[in-house]
Amino acid sequence: MMANHAAAGPPARAELTLRGLVLGVLITVAFTAANVYFGLKAGLTFATSIPAAVISMAVLRGFKGMTVQENNIVQTVASAAGTLSAIIFVLPGLVMIGWWTGFPYWTSFAICALGGTLGVMYSIPLRRALITDSDLPYPEGVACAEVLRVGGGEHADASAVEESRNGLRAVVWGSIVAGLFAVVVATRIFASDVARTFRVGARSVSGFDFFLSFALFAVGHLVGLWVGLAMLFGALIGWVWGVPHYSALVARDGVSLAHLAQTTWSHQVRFIGAGAIGASAVWTLAKLVKPVAAGLRSAMAASKARAGGGGALLPRTEQDIPIGWVALISLACMVPIGFLLANLGAQSGLGGQLLLVVTGGVIYIVLMSFFVSAVCGYMAGLIGASNSPLSGIGILAVIGAALLLLLGVNAMPAAGPQALVAYALFITSVVFAVATIANNNLQDLKTGQLVDATPWKQQVALVVGVLAGAAIIPPILDLVNHAYGFAGAPGPVREHPLPAPQAGLISALAQGVIQHNVDWSLIRIGLAIGVATILIDETLRRVTRAAHLSPLAVGLGIYLPTQSTLMVVVGAVAGWLYDRHAARSARPEPAKQLGVLLASGMIVGEGLVGVVIAACVAFSGRDFPLALVGDEFAGRPAELLGGAMFALVIFLMYRWAARLNRAAAGA
Repeated sequence: MMANHAAAGPPARAELTLRGLVLGVLITVAFTAANVYFGLKAGLTFATSIPAAVISMAVLRGFKGMTVQENNIVQTVASAAGTLSAIIFVLPGLVMIGWWTGFPYWTSFAICALGGTLGVMYSIPLRRALITDSDLPYPEGVACAEVLRVGGGEHADASAVEESRNGLRAVVWGSIVAGLFAVVVATRIFASDVARTFRVGARSVSGFDFFLSFALFAVGHLVGLWVGLAMLFGALIGWVWGVPHYSALVARDGVSLAHLAQTTWSHQVRFIGAGAIGASAVWTLAKLVKPVAAGLRSAMAASKARAGGGGALLPRTEQDIPIGWVALISLACMVPIGFLLANLGAQSGLGGQLLLVVTGGVIYIVLMSFFVSAVCGYMAGLIGASNSPLSGIGILAVIGAALLLLLGVNAMPAAGPQALVAYALFITSVVFAVATIANNNLQDLKTGQLVDATPWKQQVALVVGVLAGAAIIPPILDLVNHAYGFAGAPGPVREHPLPAPQAGLISALAQGVIQHNVDWSLIRIGLAIGVATILIDETLRRVTRAAHLSPLAVGLGIYLPTQSTLMVVVGAVAGWLYDRHAARSARPEPAKQLGVLLASGMIVGEGLVGVVIAACVAFSGRDFPLALVGDEFAGRPAELLGGAMFALVIFLMYRWAARLNRAAAGA
C-alpha cells in the first residue's frame, strides 16, 4: 500500500520506526493511567503530546540516527492513547445507571478501538481542510512542534544554533518552574486555586475560581487575546447572569453558598453552555462544508494519481493514507459496531425492533461521528485539544441518540426505560471515542506539518496509539471502579467514590430525555446566545481588522467551570502584553518565539509532574500524600502565598525571556 510513498522526498530517514512505536506505547501506559484517574476525580484530562515529546527526545538521544520526525511519531502514539482516555466522560455512565457492574474487557476495548480508529479515518480528509488550507492557530500543535525543533539539534549555522539553545533554555526553564510550582502546590504550602462564592442581592449567589495552573496560563498565551476574551465573555454570561439568575429561583434553606452556586451551574447554566456550543458547532460545520468538500476532492485526486503511477509526483508532506483505504477501514469498523449494537439490543429486550434500532444506530454513528470530527478538529485548532469542550459534544450526541430512540422505538423494551438509556449511552460512547481522537489527531497532524513529517506514517502511528490506549483503559477503569466506585452508582455505599462528573451529567441527561424530564428551555436559551455571538462575530470580522468573538469560545466559557477558563483568560492577556513589548524590541519575532517556547515548557513541566502526583495519589489512597501543612494553613494563608508567588514567577519568567532575546541581539 505504501510502496509509492517512499519514492518521493529526500533520502530515507528515521521516522516510523519500531523503537519509536514501542517507546510511544510504553509512555502511553503511564499517561493514560494518570489521565483516567484525573478525569474521574476532577473532570479534567491533560494533553500528553508535549510531555511525551520531551521524554522521547531524552530517551532516543542515546540512539544513533534520532530525528525530529521519529520523536514526532513517539508523541503521536502517546498522545492518541492519552486522549482516548477521555472516553471516561461517557463509559462509566453504564455503571452509574446500573446496567454494568464493571467494565467487560472486550466490549470496552471494542468501543475504544473501533471508535478511535474511525476518528483517525475521519480526520484524514479533514487534514487538508483544517490544516493545509486553514489559518487556525493550533496552540498545542505549534507548541509541540517548537519543543521537537529545539530538542532535535538539526540546525546548521552558528546563529541558528544559538537561537536553538535559547529556545531550549526557555522550554527547560519553563518546565522546571511549572513543575516545581506544581510540587509545592501538592505540599499545600501554595493553594491550588483561589476560589470565592458570594451573595448577589438577597437571594442570588455567584463566584469565581482562579486555578493556579501554569499549564492553563500557557494555553492562554498560545491561543491569543481574542479567543481568551471570548472565553471571558462566556464566563461572564454564566456567572454574572446565569448563576445569579437561576440560584434566586431555588430554595436554599440549609444549603451553603458554594454548593448552591455549583449545583446551579452544573444543573442549569451548563446546559445553556451546551446549547451555545451546539449552535456554534452547526455554524462551524456549515462554514466547513466547502473546505471539507475541497479536501475530499483533493484526497480523491491524490488517490487517482497514486493509482495511475503518479504517487511519486505527490509531495511527501501531502501523502495521506489513500482515500480508498480510508473508506474500507471505516466500513470494516462499522460491521463489529453493528454486531455490538445488536448484542446490546437483544440483551435489552428489543428483539422485535432489533433491525430498526441497529440500522438507525449505525447510521447515527456514521453521520454524527463525521459531524463531531469536523467540529472537534476545528475547536482543537482554535483553543487546543486540552480545552476543547468534549463533554459538550457528548451532551449533544446523547440528546440526539435518546431522541432518535424515543421516535423509533414503538414499545418500551422488556428491561424498561433503563435499557433505552443504556443503548443511548452505548451509541454515545462510540461517537465520543471518535470525537476524542479527532480532537487530538488534527493537533498532532499540525505538529507533523510543522516538523516536515509524512502524513501517512503519522496516521499509522495514530492507529497504533488508539489500539494501545484501548487495550489499557478497560482494566484501569475496572481497577478504580472496584477500588473507589462511582458517585451515584447502585450497590454498597463507598467512603470516597470517584465523582466522574461528566459521565454523571451525560447519563442523567440520557435518563432525562428518555423519561421526558429535561428542561429544554435552557438548551433553547443557549442556542439563542450562540446565534447572537455568531452575528456579533461576523460583524466584528467585517468592520475591524483583527477583533472577533469566537462563538465556540463563548460557549466554552459558559460550559466549562471558571477553574478551567479564567486562568486561560489571564494567560491570553499576559501573552498579548508580552507580544506588544516584544514587537518593540530589536528582534521582535525571536522574542515572540521565546514566549511561545516558554509557554510550551510550562505545559511540559506541569504535565510531567501531574503524572507523578497522580501516581502518588492513586497508590497512597490519600488526597494529599505530599502535604506538609494542615487544613488551616492550606486555606487563606496558602491562597495569598500561592497567588502572590504565581504572579511574581510569571513576571520574572517573561522578563527573563526578554533579557535572553536582548542578549542574543547584542551577541
